[in-house]
Amino acid sequence: MSQTDVRDWSERSRELSQLLARAGLGDRAAFARLYEATSGHLYAVVQRIQRDRALAEDLLQEIYVSVWKAAASFDAARSQPLTWLTHIARNRAIDSLRRAQAQPRTESLSPADDDDDRPDPADTLASPDPGPLDLLGQASQRRELDHCLQRLTPPQRQSVALAFFDGLSHAEVAEHLRQPLGTVKSWVRRALTTLKACLDRAAGRDAGSEGAA
Repeated sequence: MSQTDVRDWSERSRELSQLLARAGLGDRAAFARLYEATSGHLYAVVQRIQRDRALAEDLLQEIYVSVWKAAASFDAARSQPLTWLTHIARNRAIDSLRRAQAQPRTESLSPADDDDDRPDPADTLASPDPGPLDLLGQASQRRELDHCLQRLTPPQRQSVALAFFDGLSHAEVAEHLRQPLGTVKSWVRRALTTLKACLDRAAGRDAGSEGAA
């Protein structure tokens, strides 16, 4: 990971870095200020991944428990504070989805009463796992997306990754990349246009292949 120069940070980033440093020393007041300054952003990051509002709110509290425990490990030479916090939030949200998918789904399989006209659950219970065709389609989509991403310039790819995978706003992407906000907006806009055209062409090819089959 490339090193960052604190001197190039915005005033907000420097303030967040100081709050993290103080929280790492056990300063609860600094941690409370950090929460107030960043919880709205991190909640938005979580909700992009975990759509259930109640679960997202629970996750947010778990995330800040992790931040409190890990604050002393924040290294300003390696990343900006909001990028570091977003990384923690995004990973915890993704982990929550994985845990949910791994949990067994239970349903009573006892035969229905003779006078109950409901179908036997054993006859209707479907596997939650994707079938072979679903897996094949997902793999194909990932390959197409990776292919289309390679058509972007490096700044466009990095901007899109920060905006959509890490959940940063355009202003935060601009701060992270140390580029003017207008430049970053242009990169993201052109990248999305290129990706849409590339994916549309891929979808057209797939439709043509199905029609010829």
